[in-house]
Amino acid sequence: MPDPMFQGGQIMKIGFLTVALGNTSIEEIVKWASKEGFEALEVATWPLVNERDFSSTTIDVDQLDKSKIDRIKALFEKNSMIISSLAYYDNNLDANLEKRKKINEHLRKVIDAASLLGVELVGTFIGRDITKSVEQNLEEFEKVFKPLITYAESKNVKLMIENCPMVGWQEHEKVGNIFYSPQLWREIFRITPASFGLNYDPSHLFWLGIDYIKVIEEFSERIFHVHAKDVEINRQTLYEQGIFGYYGTNLHGKSWWIYRLPGLGEINWEALSKTLRKAGYDFVISIEHEDPVWAGETERSKIGLRMGHEFLRKLF
Repeated sequence: MPDPMFQGGQIMKIGFLTVALGNTSIEEIVKWASKEGFEALEVATWPLVNERDFSSTTIDVDQLDKSKIDRIKALFEKNSMIISSLAYYDNNLDANLEKRKKINEHLRKVIDAASLLGVELVGTFIGRDITKSVEQNLEEFEKVFKPLITYAESKNVKLMIENCPMVGWQEHEKVGNIFYSPQLWREIFRITPASFGLNYDPSHLFWLGIDYIKVIEEFSERIFHVHAKDVEINRQTLYEQGIFGYYGTNLHGKSWWIYRLPGLGEINWEALSKTLRKAGYDFVISIEHEDPVWAGETERSKIGLRMGHEFLRKLF
């Protein structure tokens, strides 16, 4: 592997999304992560009671006060780590307007928490009103997100969206998050300020057949944060089922592809690293651990995170 010092620019910080360690306390996560050589955490801030899979509550934004804020800041400073982003990925366009309101209100609390913690980024999903077309959802996006973006700006916080299509999230075979392709990004970025951006994840782009390198070149100014997640293609299953696959009871509709830790799938990480640097990105590479091979017990997830860190450190 090439030495990152010879690729131009500074060495980027390697971190991970804390969902990987479930509801382990923030104190335990920070101390373990620092000891393992991680420099950043993407901190989960879902409500304690929520309906999302792949969620956790590392910081409970409903229970934050000044003493807790000060304690969290001191914890990260003492362990030479940063919070790269607060994470709350839910359906901000939920067709159930009562649910939508609660999700939007919680997102505002996460923005408040980010502001108090001195964290610039909050990651979320746009989501989708599943009863409406993608075009109609773009209209819903404007109504819901323009006030949220303005609110975030007033708190010196930037909102960013992960590019996961969330197929089958609300209804089988339907896209659940209308922020998955360059065509849609262009339309959304056209009507939003520069404070609204992308949490770039190459794994989704790969299985969708989208050039994940070209995306960096075109949207470099809107890439605020990077998820390190790989994807493995089962070509025999793809041959048998085609790109639509067999959905069965799988929530996200995947059958011929699975998410893997960085380096265990088909993403060209060396090319990705070089392109990010050329585009001027020098912030955090955050492992989003959804690899079923290394999931389950906390200790097993930690092994997976170690493996991901070791691989990425050689490139970033």
